[in-house]
Amino acid sequence: MKIVFCGTPEFAVPSLQAIVDAGHQVPLVLTQPDRPAGRRQEIQIPPVKQQATKLGLAVLQPERIKNNLELRATLEHLVPDAIVVVAYGRIIPPWMLDLPRFGNINVHGSLLPKYRGAAPIQWAVANGESETGITTMRLDPGLDSGDTLLFHKVSIGPDTTATELYPQLAQDGAKLLIKTLSGLECGSIQPQPQDHAAATLAPILTREDGRMDLLQRTAQQTYNRWRGFTPWPGAHAVFRGKRFIIHKMHMSCSKQTLIPSQMDASTGELLVGAAQHTSLALDEVQVEGKPRLPGSQFAKDFQLRAGERLA
Repeated sequence: MKIVFCGTPEFAVPSLQAIVDAGHQVPLVLTQPDRPAGRRQEIQIPPVKQQATKLGLAVLQPERIKNNLELRATLEHLVPDAIVVVAYGRIIPPWMLDLPRFGNINVHGSLLPKYRGAAPIQWAVANGESETGITTMRLDPGLDSGDTLLFHKVSIGPDTTATELYPQLAQDGAKLLIKTLSGLECGSIQPQPQDHAAATLAPILTREDGRMDLLQRTAQQTYNRWRGFTPWPGAHAVFRGKRFIIHKMHMSCSKQTLIPSQMDASTGELLVGAAQHTSLALDEVQVEGKPRLPGSQFAKDFQLRAGERLA
């Protein structure tokens, strides 16, 4: 098959490699432009562009695609059998959806219709799901609402983080994509409409999503959100008027009862209370502008007072 590939981050790289390894022709790769990132604002080359360059594939990085007449002419000239979209980060316009005979095939990191949106892996973990997976689907003008093609389920362990799930789902998605392309080519896959009433959203993450609400959320709920939102927006609160970041935590087995947000280090661990008489052990923490510290060391260095609370 002749396939135009659209993708940007590391998650999309295994899918691009799998398409090439399967013998498909890739005349063009679309990815987002190189952009400055980090404190030093150094120019970052998208991982998909790096991989495409290694594979000797042509790459375009358009700023916009909706009304890009030059890009449209290029794709119409190529006449691709399918356009594969994996974490591209752009809304695909109608003219592009209608162009290939097999449509625009998307590799999505959840079991649709659950977790439509920009951060499906993070929200599945943050919500304490025990299972997630990969869906291949045909894109339509809606938000991840197109007909589904194939599914692959993946278990989520009780301590698994979204960061740990990413590479596994990326590899599983690449394998499912190749099965999907083969099935479409031989006509063995029948697209299935989604149950839109069962859809849940996985919106793009914000800094506020990492804010710990120990008054309303239990230790388990807080821990799940940290697992889902590590490394960003992570888990943070306020200690003595300064931003307080929790880099590592685990569920506490202590029988000590703490009120929500109350901190205590009398057992040798740094504990904090949460809703419904539950508590967390904070293994590695950081006050804004200070180095990371083990929880117990933080309590000593900052002379944690009895009953002191996070805000």
